Amino acid sequence: MITGSQCRAARALVEISRPMLARRSEVSVDAIERFENVSGPLKRTEIRAIQDTLEKLGAVFIPENGSGYGVRLKFNNLEAAEIARFECEGGLVADDRVP
Repeated sequence: MITGSQCRAARALVEISRPMLARRSEVSVDAIERFENVSGPLKRTEIRAIQDTLEKLGAVFIPENGSGYGVRLKFNNLEAAEIARFECEGGLVADDRVP
């Protein structure tokens, strides 16, 4: 399970607002705000929906491994541009493209 701070960081990396994340994950904006600000608990299913949505947008969550937990992008900007170029050439469109 991800933390609220990982959620905030992932949203920043994939450039998605709380309202857009709420629509895509079907978790309320208020619930996401509470989660990110650690001001209220969420159901495990809500956290999983948020995490799944952010992962589909290109976030990779790094678990606690002795050096701390974190989040990074699946692809850097150059790789994402290359993928977009290939996808526009009639190839298969992947769901792991960073917007």
